[in-house]
Amino acid sequence: MSEDTQKRVPALDVPVEGLRASVKGNFAATVAELVELVAIPGIAWDAFDPAELERSADAVAALVRSAGIDDVQILRVDKEDGTPGGPAVVARRPAQPGRPTVLLYAHHDVQPPGDRALWKTDPFTAVEKDGRMYGRGAADDKAGILAHVGSLRALREVLGEDFGLGVTLFIEGEEEAGSPTFRTFLQTYRELLSADVIVVADSSNWKVGVPALTTSLRGLVDGTIEVRTAAHAVHSGMFGGPLLDAPTLLARVIATLHDDDGSVAIAGLVAGDHAAIGYPEEAFRADAAVLDGVRLAGTGSITSRLWTKPALSIIGMDIPSIALSSNTLLPVARAKFSLRLAPGQDPQAAMDAVAEHLRTHTPFGAQVTFVPGEMGQSFATDTTAPAALSALWAMGTAWGVEPVESGMGGSIPFIADLNELFPEAQILVTGVEDPDSRAHSANESLHLGDFEHAILAEALLLARLDADSRA
Repeated sequence: MSEDTQKRVPALDVPVEGLRASVKGNFAATVAELVELVAIPGIAWDAFDPAELERSADAVAALVRSAGIDDVQILRVDKEDGTPGGPAVVARRPAQPGRPTVLLYAHHDVQPPGDRALWKTDPFTAVEKDGRMYGRGAADDKAGILAHVGSLRALREVLGEDFGLGVTLFIEGEEEAGSPTFRTFLQTYRELLSADVIVVADSSNWKVGVPALTTSLRGLVDGTIEVRTAAHAVHSGMFGGPLLDAPTLLARVIATLHDDDGSVAIAGLVAGDHAAIGYPEEAFRADAAVLDGVRLAGTGSITSRLWTKPALSIIGMDIPSIALSSNTLLPVARAKFSLRLAPGQDPQAAMDAVAEHLRTHTPFGAQVTFVPGEMGQSFATDTTAPAALSALWAMGTAWGVEPVESGMGGSIPFIADLNELFPEAQILVTGVEDPDSRAHSANESLHLGDFEHAILAEALLLARLDADSRA
């Protein structure tokens, strides 16, 4: 780690080599447990068997108990429609007098596998190849669960009763379904989940071999744009020419959302510059699998375009498929957009800006209707806070290289709920993924070397926080 970070993080009595040896000695068993967990297709979407999600929660509860925590519960709250939310595993190890409590978050539900023809292996059979573990949830986020469990085992083995930190595990069961009961769950079990430091193990490292503490996340708003041109469909030969179809006018609306260089063209959105970390264009193109000849959008550094500027995508459209198309002028077409927001952007102000943009960019007098969707706050952490400094020290010690203080282009909206309901807690966003993990996609994978480092880093972080509280 850098000399500056070393100066800010004084040396304390943390058994680094003992924890390193413990994590290494137990790693093969931890990987075997990950294989078993990946085999459970726990998906929180309504179209999938809820029994598998229950089986996933039971398996996680058993893993937590094996780490020496006996107070383990499977809890849930109801959704707004009265149906039950996903099963969350909550476990507690009380703090010794005068010691703080850390909340360790991960989620056990996974994304659906998608088109299985795109997978090189069965998505729910973990397969190791060339130092990576392939399988749905291997990286997102079952490895996050086992990073928590593995670190606690190492601390128990090395420190025993000398480890006095309070630990609460909160392993959510519906994150990939949008965490529909997350806020209600926090409110219902607020006292149970209260902590001084919160570690959210659901992010990514900078690259294989280089850890990262995620220090900012973009916010998010989405919504649906509907364009209507006529009361019903008509024959394209008889009426085409004077009347443009709704998909064509929708395309014209969508085209106004970006300027000629590809930057978001909606007035009033916050945008910032971030040039502290370089991300070469060739590296980005490789990580994002950009085709040769495709020009990148936006201006400024790559990291600015990823972390501190807005980004808008069209993620779905309602128009007939080619297979079902006919020679008619379609009277209505819809598109759903997803707008990532720069840190510091108020989501409601962003939603209002989208609405105003659409109001002033209506083509050919068509009826354009905007239906607002979800909103999520951005996040930024104070990297000079004690817990963040301890995390950076732990990562640098575990990996043996300087960690990166990294922004993230994605959004984790529930972090805003944690920030609001536990305002005194320091929130740390860590993870086990890397740019080639392909979370949510076919052939999701986990780099096993970085997985071992992540377990050690969390053990070192918790030992450091415990030592700080005794100093």
